[in-house]
Amino acid sequence: MNAFLELYSTLDRQGPGLPEDVAWALDEVDLSADARICDAGCGTGADTVTLARLRPQARIVGIEQAPAFVRAAKDRTRDMPKVEIREGDMATPNGPYDFIWCAGALYFLGVTEGLRGWRSALSEGGTIAFSEPCYLTDPPSDAARAFWSEEYPSITGIDGLKARVAAAGYETRAVRFVRGEAWEAYFRPLEARIAADRPEATGEMAEVLDAAEREIAAWRAGRDDIAYALLLVQPS
Repeated sequence: MNAFLELYSTLDRQGPGLPEDVAWALDEVDLSADARICDAGCGTGADTVTLARLRPQARIVGIEQAPAFVRAAKDRTRDMPKVEIREGDMATPNGPYDFIWCAGALYFLGVTEGLRGWRSALSEGGTIAFSEPCYLTDPPSDAARAFWSEEYPSITGIDGLKARVAAAGYETRAVRFVRGEAWEAYFRPLEARIAADRPEATGEMAEVLDAAEREIAAWRAGRDDIAYALLLVQPS
């Protein structure tokens, strides 16, 4: 785990995504200028920065459990006075928040379980935007199944994902699929870091680099069939 954090704490992001995905979600909700926003599982703060730039008067809290990620997120937001980075468990973000953003991290809690837990952290009329692995086709392609099945055995298509949202007492307002360039924006810097670290990597770090290379190769083998679904949801 130390080698994993050492590698990924130096990256701009810890998963696929673009500022355009954050902008889409914010455009879909009606937030006041001074809205209270939470970036749950903020990693090193890429989306926290985007949230702050798109809503400069909002009060933004990034929550992250890994100390190395917290340090990186604090460093990159140090000139943003309305941003606070907290080391803690995103399962209990406190609040209340008008908007909770969670890019690719809700699966740690479970979609249904996490949304239920966050309900008390939402203000009246509050909204959650989260991304989760999703099959694009039914049945899924062999490449998609191979990419997702080991780490995400509960993965479904979009209808199954919406059912988990409904089971938590929420309704799905809008959906956007995170594909293609959003993944390249994540993998290109990771490839560069792997290349830089490879000559001196041994032991645990070599294993982490190998795993990252396998992930990139598997994605490239089926990139047209692999996606996150970004959902905008509200309590029913």
